[in-house]
Amino acid sequence: MHRILLLTITLLAFLAMPVSGLAPSAEAATGKANASNSAGIKKKVRAKNRHKIKASTKKRLSAAKKKRGYMAARKAAMQRQNQSVLNAEDYKASADLNLRSASALVLDQYTGESIYSKNVEVETPIASITKLMTAIVTLDANLALGEEITVSDEDVDRIKGTRSRLRLGTTLSREDLMHLALIASENRAAAALSRSYPGGREAFVEAMNRKARALSMQHTHFVDGTGLSSSNRSTAADLAKLVDAAYRYPLIRHISTTGSYELAVPGKRRMQQLVFNNTNPLTKWEKWDIGVSKTGYISEAGHCLVMQAKIAERKVIIVLLDSWGKYSRIGDANRIRKWMEYNASDRVARKAGREDV
Repeated sequence: MHRILLLTITLLAFLAMPVSGLAPSAEAATGKANASNSAGIKKKVRAKNRHKIKASTKKRLSAAKKKRGYMAARKAAMQRQNQSVLNAEDYKASADLNLRSASALVLDQYTGESIYSKNVEVETPIASITKLMTAIVTLDANLALGEEITVSDEDVDRIKGTRSRLRLGTTLSREDLMHLALIASENRAAAALSRSYPGGREAFVEAMNRKARALSMQHTHFVDGTGLSSSNRSTAADLAKLVDAAYRYPLIRHISTTGSYELAVPGKRRMQQLVFNNTNPLTKWEKWDIGVSKTGYISEAGHCLVMQAKIAERKVIIVLLDSWGKYSRIGDANRIRKWMEYNASDRVARKAGREDV
C-alpha cells in the first residue's frame, strides 16, 4: 500500500512538471509572434510611406516638367507671333497688314489722320479696356489717392468667377488700387475703386457714361468699372478718343506703362510681397516708346490692346480689338510698328533721292 501511494505521488508530480514548464515557453512563443507581427506592420508602414514619398516626388517632378513645357511653348508662341516683324523687307507700303485683330485702328495723335483702319465702327465688348475710363473717372473726382480702401465681398467677381490675388479684407490706398487695376488688370481693385466712389457704383457708372459723352464717344456704353460684363461696349474709333483722353493724365501715363508693381499684401499667416506684372509685355521692351497701355480679355471680346506710342518720331494711337489669340495682339502691334518704321525710312530715302537730283 505504501508503494502504491508513493507511485501515485511520483506520477502526479511528473504530470505537473510539463504544465508548469511549458508556460514560459508558450509565453516566449507568443511574444516572438507579436514581435514578428509588429515588425511586419512597421515594414508595411515604411513601404507605404516610401511609396507616398515616391509618388509625391514624381508628381512634383511632373508638375515642374509641365511648367517648363508650358513656358517653352509660350516662348515659342511669342517667337512665332513676332517672326514676321524681324524682316523689314516684309513691310513695304501695303493696305493690308494681315492683322489678326477683327478691328484695328492706327491714328496720328497730333493730326487725327487715320494711318490704318479695319472695322473701326463695329461695336464690340471691350473687356478690361474699360479700366482706362475707371481711372479717368476716379481722378476726375479729385478723391484722396492716399485714402485706404478695404477689399470686401462686394468686390468679388460674380460674373465670370475670375480669381484674384487680393484677399478679402486687404486694405490698400486708392493709388495702389489704381496701380493694380491698370498694370495687372486686377478686377477686385477696379471694383473697389467704383464701390468707394461718392454715391457708390451706380453713381460711378453714370459718371463713366457722362465722360464718354463728353469725349464724343457716341457708340460707347459702360455698365461697370471692371469690364467683366460684355455689355461694356465700344468701337475702335471711340476707344482712340479714350486713349487720347487718358494720355492727358500724367498718373495714368506713369502707371499704365510701368512694367511691374511690388506690393505687400496680407497672406494666410503673415504679410507677403507680391509682384504684379503688366499684362502688356511690350511695356518692358526697349524698342517701344509707350505713353499709355491697357489690355483686355473676356471670351465675348477676344484679346484686346490699346496704346499710345511713339513710332518713327510720330505719336500714334493703336487700337486692336477681338484678336484671336493671346499673343496675336502683341504680334499685330509689332507688325504695325515695323510697317510704320519701314515706310518712314522709305519716305526719307525717296526724299533724299529727289534732293540729290
